[in-house]
Amino acid sequence: MLELSHIRYDVNDEAGRVDILRDVSFIVPQNRFTVITGPNGGGKSTIAKMIAGVIHPTGGSIHFNGQDITALGITDRARLGISYALQQPVRFKGIQVIDLLRIAAGKDLTTAACCDYLSRVGLCARDYISREINASLSGGELKRIEIATVLARGSLLSVFDEPEAGIDLWSFQSLIRVFEQMRESIEGSSILVISHQERILEIADDIIVVADGGIREQGPREAILPHLIGTPAAISSCEKIQERG
Repeated sequence: MLELSHIRYDVNDEAGRVDILRDVSFIVPQNRFTVITGPNGGGKSTIAKMIAGVIHPTGGSIHFNGQDITALGITDRARLGISYALQQPVRFKGIQVIDLLRIAAGKDLTTAACCDYLSRVGLCARDYISREINASLSGGELKRIEIATVLARGSLLSVFDEPEAGIDLWSFQSLIRVFEQMRESIEGSSILVISHQERILEIADDIIVVADGGIREQGPREAILPHLIGTPAAISSCEKIQERG
């Protein structure tokens, strides 16, 4: 279980102190698929980076499975079982997909095991296992390979920051199917997705709405989603996906 308690995060710029997050508190229970949503600039990605340990709060605390991880960095949090998938996956010239999966797993996976992870995210292993993580891969392909590395990692908590960013409609539909499969098999772990896509919200167990650096509302999907459908943010996000398709 992940718990954020009274999290604050501020930065200093030319105008003085700017509050990015203000008194943010929520829990991501075990065996749940949680989605954080809200308007752009509201603080969603900042929360994802803070959970992963990329940045640290200026106030409040973060606990993971009973341990205070507030001061821990990204490497220590990864060792505890927290995985973080970026909005834009990193390309690694000279590293093949099979190498990346083995690095993620922390062991010498067999070729068959690597192929299985690729198949689970809808990629033909024969076509991808020896590909380099470079510019020859599309955004959708990179997203699914990154998800395959998260599966190989076997994390207790998997955090995805706007996984739909930069992909076309076909890849988005494939991404939804992958998340649906992950949701059905999250026993013993948790999934946290930052997104404002209605299709992803529809498969959530719990939804947390973040706006203006704070929590606007949170609760089970059945209670929160009806308030969100048809809002300008939701309509805008759907239109963008349709344009890319």
